[in-house]
Amino acid sequence: MPELPEVQTVVSTLELEIKDREIVGMDIIYPRIIEGDPEIFRDKMLHQHFRNFNRRGKYLLFEMDDFTFVSHLRMEGKYFVLDENEETKKHDHIIFYLDDHRKLVYNDVRKFGRMEIVPKDDRYDDFHGLGLEPFDERFDDKYCLEYLNGKNKPIKTMLLDQGFIAGIGNIYADEILSAIKIHPLTMAKDLKKNDCKKLVYETRRILSEAIEAGGTTIRSYTSSLGVTGRFQLNLRVHTLKECPKCKSEIQKITVGGRGTYYCPKCQKLK
Repeated sequence: MPELPEVQTVVSTLELEIKDREIVGMDIIYPRIIEGDPEIFRDKMLHQHFRNFNRRGKYLLFEMDDFTFVSHLRMEGKYFVLDENEETKKHDHIIFYLDDHRKLVYNDVRKFGRMEIVPKDDRYDDFHGLGLEPFDERFDDKYCLEYLNGKNKPIKTMLLDQGFIAGIGNIYADEILSAIKIHPLTMAKDLKKNDCKKLVYETRRILSEAIEAGGTTIRSYTSSLGVTGRFQLNLRVHTLKECPKCKSEIQKITVGGRGTYYCPKCQKLK
C-alpha cells in the first residue's frame, strides 16, 4: 500500500501537472469507488478547478473551488495525466476530462480505492480519526509517551495505528524500528522517553529522505506519470536478506498480520 512518502509524491507531481485546471467532463466506469451517490459526485465535480494540493496521512486532498475532493489509493491506485484521446485501459475506473484537452485518469487493478467530497478545513485535525502528522510540531516525545502509556501491544502494531501517527505503513514501520534499534515485538508501553525521542527523530528523517527520493516502489505501485521511488535503495531491513550494518541474517515474522522484517542482533526485545 502506498504510504506517506508515496502519497506525497503523487500530490506533488499532480500539483505540477493539473493545478488550476477545470473539470469539464467525467466518466465513472466503476461507481463503487465513489462514496455516496456517483451522480451527485459527478454533478458537484463538474466545472470545479484543482486549486490546492495537500495530504493527510495516506489521503490525497484536492482543494477545489467549493469543497475538498478526497482520494485514497488503498493497495494499488494510481493517477495518470494523459491526452484526452488516449485509449481507455482495462483498469481505468474514473476519468476527469480537463479544460486543456487532457484527462486525469484513476487506475486501480484491485478497485479498493475510494473517493469522496468533504467540506474544506484548515488543518483536517479530526479527519477520519487520524492522529498527528509526523511533521506536526505537536508530534514529540511527550505526545508519544502519553499515547503509548499502558498500550500492551507491540510497537510495530502501534506504528501502523493511524490514530497514533498518520501515514506510516508496513515498510516505513520496519525501517523506523531498525533505525531506533527496537525489536518490533517490544510492547509499546515499555518505550522510555529516550526511545520516544529517537522515534520522533528517525520517523521524520526516514520519511523526509523517502519523500526526497520519491517514495519506495514495492511490487506494482508507481506514482503518477511514471515517477517511481528510489528510497528502496536505502532500505535497511524491509525485504532484505542481510543487515547492512552487522551482516546478520534478517528475520521475517508476522506482527498483527503483517510481514515484519528485523535484525535480531541490532534490534533487541525490551
